[in-house]
Amino acid sequence: MIIGTNWFLGFSHYTVAKDEFIKEHMDRKRVADIMEVFVRAGVDTVMGLIQMPVLHEAVQEVQDRTGRKLIVISTPFFPVTPETPARGFDLDLVARVLEQEKSLGATFCFPHQMSTDSLVDRCTREIRHMAQATKMIRDCGMIPGLSTHMPESILYADQTGLDVESYISLYNSMGFLMQMEVDWISRMIQNAKKPVMTIKPLAAGHLRPYQGLTFVWNTIRDQDMVTVGTVTPREAEECIELSLSILERRHGRTELQETRSKASVKG
Repeated sequence: MIIGTNWFLGFSHYTVAKDEFIKEHMDRKRVADIMEVFVRAGVDTVMGLIQMPVLHEAVQEVQDRTGRKLIVISTPFFPVTPETPARGFDLDLVARVLEQEKSLGATFCFPHQMSTDSLVDRCTREIRHMAQATKMIRDCGMIPGLSTHMPESILYADQTGLDVESYISLYNSMGFLMQMEVDWISRMIQNAKKPVMTIKPLAAGHLRPYQGLTFVWNTIRDQDMVTVGTVTPREAEECIELSLSILERRHGRTELQETRSKASVKG
């Protein structure tokens, strides 16, 4: 399991009002409180925009509280212009981005899908100029990977032998934001030559945790991962316990949510 950060940073994939609510209510302490629950349960890896002060500061606070160093998977954006497909990245700009990533403690650097997917070439079956970027990541002392919303990115990276250690890919049972049917994406993940870090398992809150987590944990490989974002410490506790119960094939110990309509089946 990996700690997701969209709910920390204001990317709800829901409404503008929801984004604004997150940004207004999430600060260093609240984010650190949530992350601490994950870390004390053994989930010591976080994925997201480490450049955002609220995330970077929360990571530092959690490390101070727990005495454990977090593994940071950063997803920076390398600017892409109309000239980039032909000329390649602005390498000076990429170098500056990577320097910042390294200084903020990133272990893994996965160019965001805004960069990756913009350079996917279906004609030549490659990701243009990405080999240069991954080499710079490696030379900077970080581990390269790719963040993508396109299944072609994984396939072409595998086929061309791109120097990456893992992939970030959308994966949820309702196909939220996914560009192909769920069974197609599932097959792509199963056939990937490198481990896959799945994201949006709960479809940004459109799926309840029980349904969403049951699906992903039962359809990925042992080497693959699930990235889960939560907005409160209690939600983090629930997602961890649900995941453990699914993996251990036992009934979960999470408290069931109640409404008046359930009174006839309770007790």
